[in-house]
Amino acid sequence: MRVLPRALAAALACLAPPLALAEGARPGVDWPSFRGPAASGVADGFPTPEKWDATTGQGVLWKAEVPGLSVSSPIVWGDRLFVTTAVSSDPSAPFRHGLFGDVEPSKDVSVHSWRVLCLDKKTGRLIWEKVAHEGVPKTKRHPKSSQASPTPVTDGRVVVAHFGSEGLYAYDLDGKLLWKRDLGLLNAGWFYDPDYEWGVGSSPILWKDLVIVQCDIQKGSFVAAFRAKDGEPVWRTGRDEIPSWPTPTVAEIDGRSELVTQATKFIRGYDPQTGQELWRLGPNSEITTPTPVVGHGLVYVTNGYRGIQPIYAIRLGGKGDLTLPEGKDSSEFVAWSRKRGGPYTPTPVVYGDHLYAVSNNGVFTCWEAKTGAQVYQKRIGEQGGAYSASPVAADGKIYLSMEDGEVNVVKAGPEYQLLARNPIGEVLMATPAISEGVLYVRGMQHVFAIGAQPKR
Repeated sequence: MRVLPRALAAALACLAPPLALAEGARPGVDWPSFRGPAASGVADGFPTPEKWDATTGQGVLWKAEVPGLSVSSPIVWGDRLFVTTAVSSDPSAPFRHGLFGDVEPSKDVSVHSWRVLCLDKKTGRLIWEKVAHEGVPKTKRHPKSSQASPTPVTDGRVVVAHFGSEGLYAYDLDGKLLWKRDLGLLNAGWFYDPDYEWGVGSSPILWKDLVIVQCDIQKGSFVAAFRAKDGEPVWRTGRDEIPSWPTPTVAEIDGRSELVTQATKFIRGYDPQTGQELWRLGPNSEITTPTPVVGHGLVYVTNGYRGIQPIYAIRLGGKGDLTLPEGKDSSEFVAWSRKRGGPYTPTPVVYGDHLYAVSNNGVFTCWEAKTGAQVYQKRIGEQGGAYSASPVAADGKIYLSMEDGEVNVVKAGPEYQLLARNPIGEVLMATPAISEGVLYVRGMQHVFAIGAQPKR
């Protein structure tokens, strides 16, 4: 069993229906959650860089050191950038990246410090740093993951960080702790052997006045909502699921809002206000990681573990079991589907008329988003590589971060064209953020701001 768990031009992109943004979020400016607004991975409206070299400083506006080990992504609100990290007291704690199939967790169970950092977006200056929790981790982590894997989320009023078994923490933008919530022991790992603990990966989301978390674990899986202002529980729905790592998405299409989650047994839709399950759809991969994404009035859900590697393009409004009859690839609530081709770890991106995805080994595929027809499939740079971060898009370009420390830039559209291969000089596991045309790339030791030098 091989396991790697842990994601067009502006005018053309405007053809897609508008995505739901966090209240007050400015398109192209605020990147409030994992993969930005509504998990879209898209930030149009500003020119973005094509070529740079972070090893020499070319194209780098600033570079800020972040202590510890974390594979969570940066988020941006206004002029502030937020990251999380977990600092181990063992300076020799190992981390492995690349394509391998080991399932044994890291042996680092030394005392950790879980932290939230706020940086000045324009300079990289540290504005504040808060320790959320200190102690021995309650569960182990995968060798290519961290104790701080979920990406934080903000709506410009509250910043919420999820540290798994170490709790859920909410701060205001000045670093004042507003509330914290113990979610219990969240043991997510190999379901065939509970001793193989891999840690959580699902990021919290904010929808209206709710913080929503998906917690699929060995026993007692659930999805739950808390009031953003004070952390009070609003609803909690149990799930008959084994461990999974996707971040949920609230899809808002034609006046309808549905919370879409995915896991091994089923992709599910819920009423985000009450937690009531509305529908379910299968079959799915044995291990699930990518986040559901929205575009063209559809919700795209993909997975790439062996066996079935599905792609589903789902319409909202279904009730009950939406599983397709044998031999069928579409229905009233499934616009189209494929049994093969879904990515394993990286979340795909819908940009303009196309759906783009990269596999863990660097195979990049483009489909027509509305029909599922494959447009092309290429190995990035004709050599592939290891990819865990999800692709993001802006200014007619797709950005793909390779674990070995390189960001590849592909031209958006129906013809594959590799525009640039840009070295960072550090292992890249986190998905970049984009704000006002600047890429914020999180390496294993630093955050890099990459963009055009401001005019004087």
